[in-house]
Amino acid sequence: MNDRYDAGAAGYGADQYELVGYDEYGQPVYRQVQAQQAQQQPYDPYTQQHQQGYGYDPYVQQGQQSPPAYDYGTGGRPAPDYGSYDPYGTATHQGGAAQGVPHDPYGQATAGTTGRQPRVAEQTARQTPHIPQQAGPDHDQEAPGEPQREYHTEQFAFVEEPDANSEDVIDWLKFTENRTERREEARRRARGRIVALVVVLALVVAGGVGYLWYAGKLPGLSSEDSKAGTATAAGAQKRDVIVVHLHDTKGGGTSTALLVDNTTTERGTTVLVPNSLALTSDDGTTTTLAKSVEDDGSDGTRDALDTVLGTDIEGTWRLDTPYLQNLVDLVGNIDVDTDAEVPDPAAKKKGEAPLVNKGRDQTLSGKMAVAYATYRAPGEAQNAQLERFGQVMHGVLRKMSSDPQAATTTIQTLAQILDPSLTDKDLGTFLAGLSDLAKGGDVKTDLLPVQNDGTLSAQASARVVKNVLGGTAKSPDKDAAVSVSVQNATGVKDNTEKARVVLLNGGFTFLESGTGTARTTSEVVYADAAGKANAAEVAKTLGLPAGSVTKGKTSGNADVSVVLGQDYKPSAG
Repeated sequence: MNDRYDAGAAGYGADQYELVGYDEYGQPVYRQVQAQQAQQQPYDPYTQQHQQGYGYDPYVQQGQQSPPAYDYGTGGRPAPDYGSYDPYGTATHQGGAAQGVPHDPYGQATAGTTGRQPRVAEQTARQTPHIPQQAGPDHDQEAPGEPQREYHTEQFAFVEEPDANSEDVIDWLKFTENRTERREEARRRARGRIVALVVVLALVVAGGVGYLWYAGKLPGLSSEDSKAGTATAAGAQKRDVIVVHLHDTKGGGTSTALLVDNTTTERGTTVLVPNSLALTSDDGTTTTLAKSVEDDGSDGTRDALDTVLGTDIEGTWRLDTPYLQNLVDLVGNIDVDTDAEVPDPAAKKKGEAPLVNKGRDQTLSGKMAVAYATYRAPGEAQNAQLERFGQVMHGVLRKMSSDPQAATTTIQTLAQILDPSLTDKDLGTFLAGLSDLAKGGDVKTDLLPVQNDGTLSAQASARVVKNVLGGTAKSPDKDAAVSVSVQNATGVKDNTEKARVVLLNGGFTFLESGTGTARTTSEVVYADAAGKANAAEVAKTLGLPAGSVTKGKTSGNADVSVVLGQDYKPSAG
């Protein structure tokens, strides 16, 4: 802060000062006067200005000679006279030679005695405006006690000067703006990551639910119950069902499958039915599927299947092996992923090349397809051969024409005798519909799970019977059939399976009792006199001599217990 001179202030005595002008920085310049002069001639710049006119110098005391004023292009205004006062004390108290010399604020004397001042002060005043009552530059201190000079607007020429700190301010604003933008960008990236994570989690959950739905493991739903987002109750879906019986004219035996076309879900299924399935024959007795096909024919077997499965089979297609061979040749061979090598039945020597090789995408002709569909390796269960028959049927459906008329022509070319309930046109149209689904991958193969006693399990009722066939399983009463437990003591493992098939075909319930120590003769045991007739019937069914029947203790809950010895000949059963 600048200290200003104050007349009469302590430390300055009783001397008084009067304003004589301003320097180039706009600071007031004073000079000391005698107290008597100040009392005799009070300073009134405004009154004297009016009295003396525009050229009057109000800062020069009366009675003193005012130096002439010169016009330097300032509009005729006189230059102020600073007198002999030196505000910095460089010219005071040096004799009369210093009196009357105009003041030079930079310490330089003006030329001559004309009182002319350089034009630099006026130009500096215009270029650097100074606001009254504000501190000047830090390097120029005001004289103490100097009064404020009044300024007029016409004395200033305002110009816009660049601020030395403006670049720093701009840099700071840019830094602040960049930091804010970086924070906003970080927030946007964080929000983007969160959204991406939520989307990924949603896709994972949707994929898991879709897989469970397709696999039939989603509670209350299955892949058969709905398609394309439409869920319909299994019982309310419309299905067309045809039963197919493959008769092996050379090796004997039959294989059965149900062809299902679900028009509601637009899916097809080939349901393989084991020969051991327990059915109720026309006379009310318990029998098996294989025996029913041989004894009761197509009509009786179809009705028995409807009763056990709760289905409505529309027709029966009897397909003998020669017709299957012709059918495969007509559609132009089939491609199957074979699971076993099938020897050539016409081979005369051992070691010759097999008729069907094991591997993926094996092309089968009619003869090869028949051999593969009926092949059953030694010791294999009947279900293994049944699944091969299902593979051949699936291959035929994929090669069959999807045009109903063309498919009907193919069936008519076979020249086979069909069941009266199923015409050539109906069968051709049905197969064309399944062929279209099979080519799109919408036909699958399911094996009907049948327990050892020929009845259906709860799993079969829920997954296959209810979902695929839309029915309700109803196995024959176990008490209606004689239960027979069989222990194999022949030393040949395959004899257990052969005995099971024979007993099931005979209408008995089969219970396996494992393998025992090899023995020569067989034994059929009954518990009481009421079971003697049943034991004799079991021995006859298995081809055992009547002397093998004896009274004793049966195993478990079986009505009759059988121990097979080495005298058991499966071919006699």
